[in-house]
Amino acid sequence: MSDTTLPPPTLEQKPETTRATGLRRWWRLELQPLLRRVHFRAGLLVAPFLFVAAFTGLLYTLTPQLEPLVHREQLRVTVPPGGAPLPLSQQVASALPQIPGGRISEIRPAAAPDGSTRVTFAAPDLPDTWTRTVFVDPYTARPLGTLVTYGEWLPVRAWFDELHRTLMLGEVGRVYSELAASWLWVLTLSGLGIWLLRRRRDRKLRRVIAPDFGASGRVRLRSWHGSVGVWVALVLLFLSATGLTWSKFAGTNVDTLRTELSWTTPSVHTTLATPAAPTPPDVPATAERVLGVARAHGLTDPVEITPPSKPGKAWVVQQNQRSWPSKQDSLAIDPATGTVVDQLRFADWPLAAKLARWGIDAHMGILFGLANQIALALVAVGQLSMIVWGFRMWWRRRPANTDPPASMSALVTVGAAAVLIGFFLPVFGASLLLFLLVDALRGRREWATAPS
Repeated sequence: MSDTTLPPPTLEQKPETTRATGLRRWWRLELQPLLRRVHFRAGLLVAPFLFVAAFTGLLYTLTPQLEPLVHREQLRVTVPPGGAPLPLSQQVASALPQIPGGRISEIRPAAAPDGSTRVTFAAPDLPDTWTRTVFVDPYTARPLGTLVTYGEWLPVRAWFDELHRTLMLGEVGRVYSELAASWLWVLTLSGLGIWLLRRRRDRKLRRVIAPDFGASGRVRLRSWHGSVGVWVALVLLFLSATGLTWSKFAGTNVDTLRTELSWTTPSVHTTLATPAAPTPPDVPATAERVLGVARAHGLTDPVEITPPSKPGKAWVVQQNQRSWPSKQDSLAIDPATGTVVDQLRFADWPLAAKLARWGIDAHMGILFGLANQIALALVAVGQLSMIVWGFRMWWRRRPANTDPPASMSALVTVGAAAVLIGFFLPVFGASLLLFLLVDALRGRREWATAPS
C-alpha cells in the first residue's frame, strides 16, 4: 500500500498571503496601494495646475515667430544700397534723447543686416529686471520706437513668459508653477512605474509604447494615457528639473547648491587695476571703442555691451547667441585705455555651468531653434491629452476606495520622505504631507463604512 502522506507544501504551493512576508508583504499590501493613491488622487488635485502650465507653455513656444510679426516696426529695417551701418556711437547718441536722463544698461548692435540696434535703459520705476529699450535704425540712426522689455524679451514674449511663470499674479503666482514642476516628476515616475508593471506580463514592446487601437471605453483611454506617457516621460522629467530652477523656493535652494558645488555661471572680473582712473563720460564713443576691441579679439555677432553701473569698473562685451552652437565668450575692457582686463571663453566654462545654460535654453525652446519648439509643443500636447484622458477614466469609473487604509508604518515612511524632500522642495513637501493627512482620514472613513 503506497504512502499517501502529502509532502509539505513547497514555496510555489503556498498561498500568496503566506509567501509575501516581511518587506515584500509590506511593500505590496501597504506601501504600494498608498503610492497608487498618491498617483491617482494627487494627480486629480494637481492636474489642473499641470494643465495650465502645459497650456501656457504651449503658447510660449509660439512667441519666437509671433514676436517679429507684432514688433516688426522696431525689429526690421530697410537695407540701403551698399548696406554700410553708421558708427555705433552715432546710433547710441540718437537713442539718448528718447529717455531723457536715463542710464544706459545695455547695448545690442544689430546682429543681422535688416535688424535694428537696441539701446536699453535702466527703469527704476518698473519692477526688477524690467527695462526700457530704444530701437535704432543702424543705417540712418533714426529711433524706431521704445518698448518696455524683460531682459531680452520684447512685450509679446515677456507677457507669455509671465503668464507661464506666474499667471500674472506676481510672486504669489510663482507658487502655482512651483507646485506643478514639483509634482510633475513624481506623477511621471509613478505613472511610468504603474504602466510598466501592468504591461510586464505582455512581454511585447508594442503593448508598452503603442496604444491598443482595438480596445474601447476605459481600456482604450488607459492605453493611450500610458503609451503616450512613455514617449514623453523623459522630456517631462527634464522640464520638471529645469522648471524648478526658476521657482520661488526650490529655485533658491538650487542656487545655493550650485554655489556650494561651484556650478554657478562664471563671469569676467571687472575690477580695474587702477580703479581711481575716471571712466570716460562719453557713453556712445566708449561703446564703439570697446566693441572694436571685442571684434579684434574674435567676438562675433550677436553681442551685448554692458557699461558699468558705477565708476572704476570695466565694460563687458559678451556674445549672446543661445541657440546651438552656443556663443557666450566675454571680455572685460578698460574703457579709458581699451585694454582687456579679463576674458572668458565659453569653452572654458565648467561642464555643470554649460549643462545649466543648455538646459535652460532647451526648456525655453531656443537651443535648437524650430526643432526645439516643435518638440516642446508636441510634449505639451501630449501632456494636455494625458490629463484629459486621466480625468475621463476617473469619471467613467469613479471607484470607491477599496484599499485598506495605509498603516502607520507606510504613512511614516512616505511622510518622512516628504519631510526630507521638503527641505529642498518646500512646496512639494508641504503638499504631500497635506495629501497624506487627507488620505489617511478619508481612507479610514471609507473603509469603516464600506459593506463587509
